[in-house]
Amino acid sequence: MQPTASNGHRFPAAVISCAVHWYFRFQLSLRDIEEFPFERGVIVSYKTIQRWFDKFGAGFARRVKAVRRRPSTT
Repeated sequence: MQPTASNGHRFPAAVISCAVHWYFRFQLSLRDIEEFPFERGVIVSYKTIQRWFDKFGAGFARRVKAVRRRPSTT
């Protein structure tokens, strides 16, 4: 499920997907991730980011796992 601005979210899909990506890719804390959008002029609380992980995290993880390459047997 890809988040969009039209389905009731205050922030654009790009902001939401970047935050979720940073969390899963770099194992950052919620407070660390909160700083990245702030540096670009987007004020979002860590609790909002946590809600995004709860809502979109599983779908993001499934897509990453599907794309991830399998180890070679050679």
